[in-house]
Amino acid sequence: MFASQDTNLPGPRVARPRRFPVRQPFPVYTAGRAMLIALTRQVSPSLARCELSYVPRQPLNLALAREQHCAYEQLLAKLGARVVSLPAEPDLPDSVFVEDPAIVLDELAVILPLGAERRRGEAESLARALEGYRKLERIELPGTLEGGDVLRIGRKLFVGLSRRSNAEGIRQLIAVLAPHGYQVVPVAVSGCLHLKSAVTFLGQEKLLANRAWFDPAPFTGYRWIDVAPEEPHAANALVLAATVIFPASFPRTRERIAEQGFHVESLDISELQKAEAGLTCSSLLFEASRVAESPGSS
Repeated sequence: MFASQDTNLPGPRVARPRRFPVRQPFPVYTAGRAMLIALTRQVSPSLARCELSYVPRQPLNLALAREQHCAYEQLLAKLGARVVSLPAEPDLPDSVFVEDPAIVLDELAVILPLGAERRRGEAESLARALEGYRKLERIELPGTLEGGDVLRIGRKLFVGLSRRSNAEGIRQLIAVLAPHGYQVVPVAVSGCLHLKSAVTFLGQEKLLANRAWFDPAPFTGYRWIDVAPEEPHAANALVLAATVIFPASFPRTRERIAEQGFHVESLDISELQKAEAGLTCSSLLFEASRVAESPGSS
């Protein structure tokens, strides 16, 4: 069970940026229809103590990381999402990466026991926020699973078997999702943190990938856009409203994506990349009929 909410904590901040001209077609959300929620969290003041597995630790500029995260939230809003930003967790360095402790699907949200033990406290306040939008299910230890290992394409979830997500976690996920008609496909991952560090779905049956870091066999039938050889970490992109949001640090791979007819918007996340982040890490995107008033509201 998760602890009850501390009523002294500030509630989530709903970003209300100024209006931007946007490139069509984008989803239009009106009264009585679902809106797209982008659930995010503010950068922790302890981000410099984040977990690292495949990148070396470097000095991290906290003010710049916060500035870049704010620009990320503003871009999500520009592209049609309603950004709901949770307060920072000072004692949880990696907590800005809200993708990892939860999977949000149309019918439910699944709260996950993270493979990095020091990060497991991140799930508590995130679960309280999500229960305002979805029924919650949970994966339990000794299973471990992180959202960065879950690549959803329609009703199919490709799930990385990695250093952070184990076979027991995947077994439990299969059992939880079976009644809802989702197919879960395990994928062996090596050489990177998560499956989505190595492959993301861009649409049009095309995958952006570094195929050296995972087993591509389960993805039969999809077409590949391979990252530029000199940019091995460039496989993580976030697609929203017909736009591929992509790190500014990988210009050669960006060219490859644009050559395939995708509209690409570059974003500088260089400080967050020092914390082993990709663009999908910092938000949970899902549809809802309203914005929950506070974490844990129903």
